[in-house]
Amino acid sequence: MKRLFLLMLPLLLQAAVLNAQVADPQDYLMDVIAELGKRWPDNRTVNVVFHGHSVPAGYARTPVVNTLQAYPHQILCGIKEHYPNAVVNVITTAIGGEQSEQGAARFEKEVLTHRPDVLFIDYALNDRTIGGTRSEAAWRSMIEEAIYQGVMVILMTPTPDLSEDIRSNDARLYAHVQMIRRLAEEFHLGLVDSYACFRAKAEAGENIASYMAQVNHPNERGHAVVAQEALKWFCPQENE
Repeated sequence: MKRLFLLMLPLLLQAAVLNAQVADPQDYLMDVIAELGKRWPDNRTVNVVFHGHSVPAGYARTPVVNTLQAYPHQILCGIKEHYPNAVVNVITTAIGGEQSEQGAARFEKEVLTHRPDVLFIDYALNDRTIGGTRSEAAWRSMIEEAIYQGVMVILMTPTPDLSEDIRSNDARLYAHVQMIRRLAEEFHLGLVDSYACFRAKAEAGENIASYMAQVNHPNERGHAVVAQEALKWFCPQENE
């Protein structure tokens, strides 16, 4: 079955390219949302997995890890607020300091083994160490594996790094942002464009440092920005 999928993948991707666009929040997680809305005894556990580096892992001012302030936990709280009868597991497979090649190497055994209903991928900050070509190959590998397993994938652009000017298109992170947006369009996936949110704040004159625990890790306020964007995929009616 997997071999057949891999043989058909080029044709599937070619068809997707013709209609390349980010998935529509109004219907992308429709089946997951339906499950979240059920109640006992008709419901089941919904698994939401966050894969990436130190930011989803909850690192603040290293080595402190603020798990309950990080966006995976904030998203869990938001989901439970909207779906009080849901049974939801939020599983964080993120590792501080890791880049996407390392994440891809353990993807099958340490991520897909959790049987995620929804998978968030957040690696761009650390992918600057391996460059665009290698990181794109790693992201593609994880995306294709997840799609084959029937997982709903949501890609995430990075949160800020204060050593770069988030308003500049010449920033190293911006090239990775463009790659992530392109992959979301190509594969018709969900997208949480954290970078765009923080860039808009900077362009409006806000001090981005007020959202940061240290140069490359958001504080609770910064994580809330990401969580708010992510929750739009679980609560699409609020976007209307």
